[in-house]
Amino acid sequence: MIIETQHMNGTKIAEVISEVQIITKARDGIDLMGNLYYQGFIKIVIYEKNITPDFFDLKSGFAGEILQKFSTYRIPLAIVGDFAKYPGKSLNDFILESNKGRHVSFVSTSAEA
Repeated sequence: MIIETQHMNGTKIAEVISEVQIITKARDGIDLMGNLYYQGFIKIVIYEKNITPDFFDLKSGFAGEILQKFSTYRIPLAIVGDFAKYPGKSLNDFILESNKGRHVSFVSTSAEA
């Protein structure tokens, strides 16, 4: 895993780059958030391919558990990927609602993040 540091308007952003899944359980996401925050990052960008597909099955509760922590600690998270491959109106509605807020964004490119 590589952490690329981006700076935008005085904000230190961590872009997490990996060829393998790094979030396979809720604790992985929470640990990643804590470790990056400790290093001074106040926004995190991660790629959909680095998150277990279970995250995108809302019935699992996995996404809610992780994203609640990011919201509680006010650490903005951008997830970059192609979310059209995950069927279901519930997930699409969840993504639309998340994108209206300030803490979690689902985007298609790192430039959007």
